[in-house]
Amino acid sequence: MDSVVHFEIAADNIKRASTFYNKAFGWQLNEWAGSGYYMAMTTPSNRDGQPSSPGSINGGMGKRGGPLQGVVVTIMVDDIDAKLVAIKKLGGSVLAKKTPVGDMGFTAYFKDTEGNTVGLYQVAKQ
Repeated sequence: MDSVVHFEIAADNIKRASTFYNKAFGWQLNEWAGSGYYMAMTTPSNRDGQPSSPGSINGGMGKRGGPLQGVVVTIMVDDIDAKLVAIKKLGGSVLAKKTPVGDMGFTAYFKDTEGNTVGLYQVAKQ
């Protein structure tokens, strides 16, 4: 079973949205390596940024555009390419092909049969 491991929130004004989520929920939002993308720490985490509380996830916030138009959940998979083939066969469509995320892994986005945008994440092979 593939699990939801991340979420993303689209923002027109990231500074304003970061302030909102920090004040409303206590989340810590920090820019990731000068990328303009902010990591949203929503739960206690280990030194690698992974949640230390079972069932919890952290997320991110990016400028609205491309596949990031609203709130997106991201599912961890073993093989993004194979999963995108299966998604197309089941009636979904690819919005953004497999793209590297630094040296950590890869991401892709698809639209499901109901029009929802969903992200995929694959850890880089060590």
